[in-house]
Amino acid sequence: MASHGGTDIFRLLVEAIESGDLAPGTRLRETELAERFGVSRTPIREGLKQLEAQGLARHEPNRGMVIPVLDNDEINELYVIREVLEGTAARLAAQHATEAEIALLQDMVAADQERLDDVEALIASNRGFHRRLTLASHNRYLVAQMEHMKQYRLLLGGTTLGGAERRAEAVAEHARLVEAIAARDTQKAEELARAHILSAHRARLDIL
Repeated sequence: MASHGGTDIFRLLVEAIESGDLAPGTRLRETELAERFGVSRTPIREGLKQLEAQGLARHEPNRGMVIPVLDNDEINELYVIREVLEGTAARLAAQHATEAEIALLQDMVAADQERLDDVEALIASNRGFHRRLTLASHNRYLVAQMEHMKQYRLLLGGTTLGGAERRAEAVAEHARLVEAIAARDTQKAEELARAHILSAHRARLDIL
């Protein structure tokens, strides 16, 4: 068997949730996971404890450990907070982003405009864009909050970028946001970021 420890298994479980291999609602059976990852049940148990501590797993009556499914209220609450944090990140990025960071965001948008038909690549790039935007805020506490919230976003399942129209809209929204950041227009950057998350929120509700 592999020599993965509980922390390694935790990372593998998070990656499986992020990729959709372990979707919200999935039962997390120790025996099946041990076989899947080629380890004993001890590191699986440790990994599941970490997963539960992060809110990415919970015990349900008659089902055991499962990946939670967010209800409508939880989804709405998550997007409300995300709108505030992303708006703040954009405003701070317009103030503090270096020219190199702005150029990188511009390059990411240009690349996305060429991959609108590649859903999986765009999903990955979208995550990268929002991470780079947050880092460009140059606020370590905001970055930490966004990283923490990302854990819960994994529980949304699926993607709002499944439709071609939404993919094109999302990339166009990114482009306008980066233009505002490049222009150092803090108010517009925040407004566009909040509007972008609101659009994503509506798209999410449409696929529930």
